Amino acid sequence: MATDRDPQEQRAAVVERLNTAGRESSAVTVMFHSAVAARQGLGATETKTLDLLQRDGPLTAKELAERTALAPASVTGLVDRLEGKGFVRRVKHPTDKRRVLIEIQQERLTGLEEIFEDWAREVGELYEEFTTGELETVTRFLTGAAERQRRAAARLTES
Repeated sequence: MATDRDPQEQRAAVVERLNTAGRESSAVTVMFHSAVAARQGLGATETKTLDLLQRDGPLTAKELAERTALAPASVTGLVDRLEGKGFVRRVKHPTDKRRVLIEIQQERLTGLEEIFEDWAREVGELYEEFTTGELETVTRFLTGAAERQRRAAARLTES
């Protein structure tokens, strides 16, 4: 990058490259997860819901709706499809028998975990190109971007 440029011009150029890289990352993420989903006979939303359940544990349909920004009726259909395909089951809440939890069927994830191993290895190699401080900055950025995108998705479902 040229150092004789105005700092505002430099920042604008970096922000433009960041926006372009973010759009590219978003596009390839959707393509990757669509390909993963197709291998399992799932939709991309279904695989991301499984990922959410794997990270957060069993959730109620209401909690799933809140975390995915999907309408409650959409979550019901989503859970019905995942249950029909054997990826989740509905179980009684351990302390409140009126509530139902959506629980992942771990044994069904074996195929999904294998698909991610190659990708995870390559990303691990990429991490080695960055200092710990740089990784902390990237993490802070991605966390902030995800939260803003979550809020934007919620606004879309509210209207």
